[in-house]
Amino acid sequence: MARKKEKRKLSQGRIYITATFNNTLVTITDEKGATVCWGTAGKSGFKGSRKSTPFAATTAVKKVVEEAKERGLKEAHCFIKGPGPGRNAALRVLRASGIKLSMIADVTPLPHNGCRPKKRRRV
Repeated sequence: MARKKEKRKLSQGRIYITATFNNTLVTITDEKGATVCWGTAGKSGFKGSRKSTPFAATTAVKKVVEEAKERGLKEAHCFIKGPGPGRNAALRVLRASGIKLSMIADVTPLPHNGCRPKKRRRV
């Protein structure tokens, strides 16, 4: 008989939010970076263009934060990546959630010079 896996307890962790133009992804990890719980706007029941709305992002973040609170999360570092519409909405929910945010960092990748442009079109 297989034993049921015990849910991991944590008091401190990291929250990673990736806000793309099509979806919002939320991952909560422990201090080492091992995923404890995660969720997306799509996992919360939104499909198609409704996934990319701020409301879908708030719903996704609420669900994941509730799950993390059940596991004992009290303090977290927050890392936000991407330019999507759910970015500010997700941060607003985190602030109101009761989890102490000791750091909020924007880790959106910025090109230093970018990739080579396409060659000029000749007509």
